[in-house]
Amino acid sequence: QLQLVESGGGLVQPGGSLRLSCAASGFTLDYYAIGWFRQAPGKEREGVSCINSSGGSTNNADSVKGRFTISRDNAKNTVYLQMNSLKREDTAVYYCAFSPLSEYLPAWCAGSRWYSDTSLYDYWGQGTQVTVSS
Repeated sequence: QLQLVESGGGLVQPGGSLRLSCAASGFTLDYYAIGWFRQAPGKEREGVSCINSSGGSTNNADSVKGRFTISRDNAKNTVYLQMNSLKREDTAVYYCAFSPLSEYLPAWCAGSRWYSDTSLYDYWGQGTQVTVSS
């Protein structure tokens, strides 16, 4: 069964750091771009970071540039989101997702559509809660 499982969320003080993991089971992540998204209460789900299949190309939403870093370890079938200098407004449930179409689109993470159109993504994890509070 194809599955994505996020982990690593928790409660952290403003200015702190967390590393989220997105582990795949039932399939190999190697061929696909992976996106990280988040959804705060009462808000729409929004794109955060994207990484292509090789890990050679990444993209981040303006709100997290310079603070969040996405990476992947295909040998471990896992994608990571390192979050530094966390702010209260980063509080949300964080999800990873992918689309099988990304195997055929090496430039999946380029431009803006990867984070603006969540309907592109067929598979989602269950999410992990990140709370930034003092």
